[in-house]
Amino acid sequence: MIACLRLFTALCLAALLAACASSPSSSLGELPRTPDASLEQLLQQATESTNPEKAALLRLSAADLAQRQQNNARAAQILAMVPLDQLKPAQQVFANTLAAELAMSRNDPKAAVAALNHPSTAILGELPVDLQVRTRTVHARALEADGQALAAARERTALSQNLTGEAANSNNDAIWALVASLPVEQLHSQSNDVLGGWMSLALAVKSAGTLQDQQNAIDQWRAQNPAHPAAIQLPTPLIKLKELASQPLTKIALLLPQDGQLASVSKALRDGFMAAHYQAQQAGQNPPSIQFYDSSRLTSLDDFYRQAQADGVQLVVGPLEKSLVKQLSTRQQLPITTLALNYSEGTQSPAQLFQFGLAAEDEAREVARRARADGLTRAGAMVPVGEWGDRVLKAFRQEWEAHGGSVVGVEHIDKPVALAQQVADLVQLRKNGGSAEPTRRQDMQFLFLAATPQQAQQIKPTLNYQYAGDLPVYATSHVFSASGDQNQYNDMNGIRFCETPWLLDPSNPLRQQVSAQWPQASGSLGRLYAMGIDAYRLAPSLGQLKALPDSRIDGMSGSLSMSPTQRVERQLPWAEFVNGQPQRLPATVN
Repeated sequence: MIACLRLFTALCLAALLAACASSPSSSLGELPRTPDASLEQLLQQATESTNPEKAALLRLSAADLAQRQQNNARAAQILAMVPLDQLKPAQQVFANTLAAELAMSRNDPKAAVAALNHPSTAILGELPVDLQVRTRTVHARALEADGQALAAARERTALSQNLTGEAANSNNDAIWALVASLPVEQLHSQSNDVLGGWMSLALAVKSAGTLQDQQNAIDQWRAQNPAHPAAIQLPTPLIKLKELASQPLTKIALLLPQDGQLASVSKALRDGFMAAHYQAQQAGQNPPSIQFYDSSRLTSLDDFYRQAQADGVQLVVGPLEKSLVKQLSTRQQLPITTLALNYSEGTQSPAQLFQFGLAAEDEAREVARRARADGLTRAGAMVPVGEWGDRVLKAFRQEWEAHGGSVVGVEHIDKPVALAQQVADLVQLRKNGGSAEPTRRQDMQFLFLAATPQQAQQIKPTLNYQYAGDLPVYATSHVFSASGDQNQYNDMNGIRFCETPWLLDPSNPLRQQVSAQWPQASGSLGRLYAMGIDAYRLAPSLGQLKALPDSRIDGMSGSLSMSPTQRVERQLPWAEFVNGQPQRLPATVN
């Protein structure tokens, strides 16, 4: 009886090993298969096996099974028991693919990319198709999450030859999203391969201005590249663009208050909006007609939309009042597509509502991007006391920490008399040994500052006084009043700040034209004129930005893109105070 049991156990072990491994593939090694055994059975057999290679193969199967069961911690624990350097090449690829998948489950794309940089991946093309697809898929995901869009597109292009049907279409949409996110200067590919074709398509679309121009560029590209996968089956966003091109915009409603506290803001926005309209007319374009509505006299948003529909309006630009934008954001749908000139607090809004404004949160995120591009990782922060300062700090912190940065100290600016002490508290002066000479903390690499010019005038000299004059300061545009008074900025030399292209480029022809008629457009009100101009330019392009999420419009208030929640977000250029004057800084590549 005991002999029979032993024979039965040996047969079971042989069956398990056969189920767990593919047939030998020359010197590349056997690969695990989906086993018929449980996780614990696989581990037990691995423990009892006297053959190290088969034991490793069983553990690879067990780790893979645990991952498929979404028990990632157990999978990682089992995988750590497998001696990677003792595996054959095919098994190393399998193990590294699994390691990359587990790294992505921990939101660690760098570890995933590192795992797949193993020399064994050179043989990937010789391995079974299902493993090629699995490896390339996780590699593309990891590269994209690590900000390597071009490398991710290259990986997905290689993957495409092993896909058919809906999987191939989805992969093509992913390739398009990646190449469309690349800056124009990266799209000038000299290669005639499939990826080069994708890049030339993205360049053609990005280089075209209007929807019709883009449609013509797509048609011409397809005629020149009839065998390319994107010509055979257009990516979904480009199909949507074709639909948009058949619906030209002919009439816009401009809904702004003519009276009340926002009247002066409204006037600057309206003047900027109309300046862009007249410029389009002078350029020989056929712009949509504009009809004005006074939001300060509204009795009902429903009545307004009924009237606008009766007037033949296709797009509403406005309102400006936050209370009205909040009302719109709570509705299930709107009768007319609307570009609100302010933001609601919530994240949910109807599909027909887009939101655009000069959000300080955009600038806080811009500071985080710039500091990260400059190689910095540890920040201090000074923001005003109150709800506005809290929002700005939250936006900065979220963007900063999402990419691995840390905030090591925060001070909330309150009363001017306390400012010097707050600066001292933030840089945490310490005694240097037994000496009385203080030094600043070394774990803070720069200071994020959201402050008025008057506050910045006090903060920068105080940093110098507190032995922290070498601490870089990255600020929002609020430090710059555009008053033209050099004396105001002499104490702020060295502060870097983001600002609208409008105020940093006085030679722009449209700015010169607008400022000649409205001199105040050269000062801080210029930001509102720029926003009005950009609202006009956004009006016919909302569908484009929605269909092409990674595309941008180079505007006067910043480089504009669309978030998934249909909020227009700005990226801004940078300047630094030098000898009391703002001096524009070169752009960085994030």
